[in-house]
Amino acid sequence: MSLNLYSAKADIYHSNSQKIRVLTENWVNEFIYCPNCGSSICEYENNKPVADFYCPKCSEDYELKSKKDKMGKKIVDGAYATMIERLQSESNPNFFFLNYDKNTLDISNFIVIPKHFFIPEIIEKRNPLSSTARRAGWVGCNILLDTIPNSGKIFYVKDSKIQSKDKILEEWRKTSFLKESHNIKSKGWILDILKCIEKLDRKDFTLHDIYQFETYLKLKHPDNNNIKAKIRQQLQVLRDKNYLKFEGLGKYILK
Repeated sequence: MSLNLYSAKADIYHSNSQKIRVLTENWVNEFIYCPNCGSSICEYENNKPVADFYCPKCSEDYELKSKKDKMGKKIVDGAYATMIERLQSESNPNFFFLNYDKNTLDISNFIVIPKHFFIPEIIEKRNPLSSTARRAGWVGCNILLDTIPNSGKIFYVKDSKIQSKDKILEEWRKTSFLKESHNIKSKGWILDILKCIEKLDRKDFTLHDIYQFETYLKLKHPDNNNIKAKIRQQLQVLRDKNYLKFEGLGKYILK
């Protein structure tokens, strides 16, 4: 896998944005495989509105976004209303994000965010465009990278280092059970508990450790009056889905 974007295919374009689009799409098409099944992916030919790439073997779709310099906490995306509508649609694609150095065109990071991590809480509504803008009143959105659990950000390239294919496929598999949940609210609870576990920053933890996030979870779910019971329920789901191992006496281990 080359970690530089340059290709002669972009030399015919004058617009920098067009060049970057061609370079990033060409790189993904040449080097990236499907994280779901490991097969080669293909580029859509006719600018499909909801995706840029697809896997001919397992039919997963992928949308590509790129950003120069640092990854940052946000990724600029399209129309807010369209994004929110897509979150509950069968056509919602997975998300590729490529981060590169604008001077050297070297790739710093490349990640995939599975579509089952997309819930309304990670989408930030931007202010409408001013009345003098060409698309006056149009409302865009940002994807809030820092609100997504680390398990939902699977690196192919991390800090300019290529990650192993086996690791990528395994990380994808570990959270694929989230595909089964079509209820946005239920999925939101699971993702919140994943974030709490990650904040502990260790492989083993106790039920009491997660209880420490009761206030935080109450702020996120003000209609729930029994947060501790909900925590226990979600930990049981994660255990049943083989994401956690229950050791007894309120002790858990990340698999």
